Parts: sequence; structure tokens; C-alpha cells
Amino acid sequence: MRITKVSYERHDLKLGVPYTIAYETIDKTSNFILKVETDGKWVGYGCAAPDKTVTGETPDEVEEAIKNEITDYLLGKDPFNYALLLFDLKFMLGKRKSSLAMVDSALFDLISKKAEVPLYKFLGGFRNSIPTSITVGILSLEETLRHAREYVAQGFTILKIKGGSSVAEDVEKMKKLNEAFPKVIWRFDGNQGYTVSEALEFEKQTATVGIEIFEQPTKIEAEDGLGEVTFKTTVPVMADESLKTLTDAFRLAQNKHVNMVNIKLQKVGGIMVGMHINSVAKAAKLEAMVGCIDECALGIAAGLHFALSRPNIKYADLDGHLELVGDPFKEVFILKQGVLYPTEKYGLGVN
Repeated sequence: MRITKVSYERHDLKLGVPYTIAYETIDKTSNFILKVETDGKWVGYGCAAPDKTVTGETPDEVEEAIKNEITDYLLGKDPFNYALLLFDLKFMLGKRKSSLAMVDSALFDLISKKAEVPLYKFLGGFRNSIPTSITVGILSLEETLRHAREYVAQGFTILKIKGGSSVAEDVEKMKKLNEAFPKVIWRFDGNQGYTVSEALEFEKQTATVGIEIFEQPTKIEAEDGLGEVTFKTTVPVMADESLKTLTDAFRLAQNKHVNMVNIKLQKVGGIMVGMHINSVAKAAKLEAMVGCIDECALGIAAGLHFALSRPNIKYADLDGHLELVGDPFKEVFILKQGVLYPTEKYGLGVN
């Protein structure tokens, strides 16, 4: 099997409900869909969701990478040499992580289709479903409660609340939310908004809420502070923005700075790198979650299949597609009562 044609589409998508995190407000995103055709019947698809802060590139830089580097390099290649192809492209693309993740997904889609199995089974097939959290951005207390009510009514049992701007407001929100919805599992994402003392104060005042995961409370520039929060709290602390490379995973694990890691394929460069990061986490007895950014359902599908394939990945935060207007890949997996299921079609589920 050889690659005979590479093409792409750019989708500039609006969010039906814009959201705010500790350092910005997001109301739109650009996604790229890579289509890789072969001399057989199989076609592979991959998604890139560039974000300069998170993935290291702009949409224009992804488009340039497809036109000037990715297409010429892939033509004539055998997709089953994916380790070599991704190794070469990693150096060619540098810090453009979503571009690499896009090619990674397309190659894994191709080879699992050739094997005539869903991708999660090709990767190992540890489970066939996983519950996902759904995220509420930084809103007023009233708006936060309204969104939570809607999500609970839709069947979600895990809610992730964004914060980091005000300890007092965040504490009030978490207590009010827990009073209103005592059966919900809570996760809290500080998005680097807290100092160490603020993070510890938040954890102390929300002890009765039973927060499951405390995600990236402090800034990435002060990693020792993240480690201090981890050492002094009882709630598991998760690295997100602090984890962008395999080297980051090793350093965080070696220095015992966190209890958990959030592996976002768009952020780290795809499934291949994600598997290596998960192995480091597993060796260090750190649990893993597969997260996402604002990516269409095709990108979410890659994260889902990866999450289903490994026993150390016990958590999912794969909701980035839900507010996108005009998502062209809504049928590649099933979301039911807050639980994600693959369709059992070959590859990522795209015909």
C-alpha cells in the first residue's frame, strides 16, 4: 500500500457557546482535515486544531506545512512505516504539534482500516467505552448553575469547572454546585490561575465537595510550585499546560510534581507520542486522562480510540466538539448519557 494523493480542507468554525478560561475567552476555532489516499481502497483522515499557545502554530502555519512539507513527504510512502514517517515529520515540523497529530491520526486511520478493525482494537482494545466530563467555563454563579443543570439533564455525570480568577468565587461555585447536584463527579481546572497559597486555600475550603481532579492550578513557569501543591494536598493534581512533550512527562514524573497527566493529542503531537507519554506515566504510577482542545469530532475520535486502548488511561475529557457549529464529522462515535462509544467501523469510523 502506497500513498498516492494528499489533500485537505480548512474549516473555520464558530462555537455555539463561547467560554472563558483563566487567561482568555474563546469563541471560534480553525480545524484542518487531512485526507490521505492510497493505491488501494483505503483512505485515511486526520484532524489538526492549531492554537498558538497550546500547539505552537497558527492556522496559516498548518496550511503552509501541508502544502510545503507534509504532502511532498508523504507521497509514495508506505503508511505501515508510520514510526519512520512520524519520526521524520517530527523534525520537519518542529513545534507544530497539531500538524504532526493530524498526520499521525491519518496514518493510524489508514493502517487500522487495512487491518479491518476499529483503531482502538488495533492499538490494544483495553475497553470499549469511557465516560467523559463536560466543561463549564468561567461564568457567573447563576450561569454556571444553569449550564450544569442542562448538562446533568443531558445525562452527564462528570462536570469540569474552569476557574483560577478568584478563590472566593471558585469556592462558592463548587459548594453551590455540589449542593445542587450531589451525585455529580467534580473536576476543577485552575488553568494556571492560582498561586501556591491560593491553590492550597481552594483545596482546603472545598474539601467537603470531593473534587476528583485538581488540574493545573499554578503557572507552568513555576513548576516547583505545582509540586508543592501536589505534596500538600489530598486531591490528585493533574498536569495539563505543563505537559507538552515526552521530556516534560519524564521531568514531571521524576520530580514527583503531579499525581496525574492530561494527554491532549493535538498538544503533544498525536497517538504515537501519546503512547510514549502514557508509558512514562504508568512507570511512575501516574494515572492518565485524555483531553482535548476545540477540535471537531474527527479529532475527538482519535483521542477516544487512544483512551480506549490503554489500561492506564482511566479518565477522559473529550467534549471539545460539542459546541462547534457545522462539525462535519458528527457520526464517527456515539455519545450517550455522558459515555463515549466507538461505532465499531474500521479505523476512526470515517467511511
